[in-house]
Amino acid sequence: MLKRQLCILGSTGSIGSSTLDVVRLHPDKFQVISLAAHASVDVIFEQCLEFKPQQVVLVSSDHAKLLAEKLKGANLSDITVLSGKQALIELAQCKSTDTVMAAIVGAAGLLPTLAAVNAGKRVLLANKEALVTSGAIFMAAVKASGAELLPIDSEHNAIFQCLPAQQQANLGECQLLANGISKILLTGSGGPFRTRAIDTLATVTPQEACNHPNWDMGRKISVDSATMMNKGLEFIEAKWLFNIEAEDIQVVLHPQSTIHSMVQYKDGSVIAQMGNPDMRTPIAHALNFPERIESGVAPLDFFNTASFEFQPVDFARYPNLKLAIDACKQGQAACTALNAANEIAVAAFLDEKIKFTDIFKINETSVKKFVSQQVDNINEVIALDKQVRIFTQTLLADFNTNKCL
Repeated sequence: MLKRQLCILGSTGSIGSSTLDVVRLHPDKFQVISLAAHASVDVIFEQCLEFKPQQVVLVSSDHAKLLAEKLKGANLSDITVLSGKQALIELAQCKSTDTVMAAIVGAAGLLPTLAAVNAGKRVLLANKEALVTSGAIFMAAVKASGAELLPIDSEHNAIFQCLPAQQQANLGECQLLANGISKILLTGSGGPFRTRAIDTLATVTPQEACNHPNWDMGRKISVDSATMMNKGLEFIEAKWLFNIEAEDIQVVLHPQSTIHSMVQYKDGSVIAQMGNPDMRTPIAHALNFPERIESGVAPLDFFNTASFEFQPVDFARYPNLKLAIDACKQGQAACTALNAANEIAVAAFLDEKIKFTDIFKINETSVKKFVSQQVDNINEVIALDKQVRIFTQTLLADFNTNKCL
């Protein structure tokens, strides 16, 4: 069997590194053709030494020059090093690859992921923001190009695994309710502050917010998990992936993170996908779909696994999740605005410019400002995203660690 020719967008991040972990186990099945990151020279240099890709893109031109010099010194000057956002897009649609891991965090991943879709690739979607910011537009592009879209987020990958095969083959146009499914149950751990007193959340530090009890993730996603905005973005993503209304998706707190999500059927059955909380499992599933391969993750040991707990969501504790669910119902402009504002707000919190609880205030104000704006094509999505970021930056001037709206 021919090897899959891989392009890994975001290769130095958590998902990218985990992807390479799986690839490392199966040199007979996968070949890394290209890698891309923002500016992590040392990490991507080590990846180049091991996997010897044909092309590498660093968005930062200065860091790309540094990488090229290091590769030359290691006698790897035959690896082409490019820089810039346009190079990222061209890499994603390059004819030499057939599979693209879309793992660039945030809205920055939208255009290269869409480029891979338009080129008809097998796209392993770890960038949830692509669907959050451009839902219907993105899924229309998938249909038009014939691209094969496979979800990587553990929750969406779990849902995918629990669906009948004919619905798996029809992402974006699933007919779940007409095929015996009554509800999608989207699980979430509740993050590190599930039991913390709500009146103390304003004093949360970035270090505390990034200390997830179950998952090893990047800082931005860790904060999103702490606010449960991550679950809100996944809620919106689920709507588009599985062509289902917001009313038919239910978020369930499951602190152990061993049940990654569930599908409820009309006959009373509930099918769950379970496993240890490790992203290599969904990555391996999608990389070699439909055949299963070793992921490097140990199977769940039921005799040494904590009991399963389930709890309803307290929106007073997680107002960002409620904001995201409402945005899902309000339309594309609300979702695009929510994502853009949240990226700015989380970055400000990580830089200790605002309080943890200010993230919601900034997000809410931004969504209210732009909820009624018309968004009909990708250019309008990009324009709105830019507008929201400018507006949100002006809001930050009203905040500091001792002041809030």
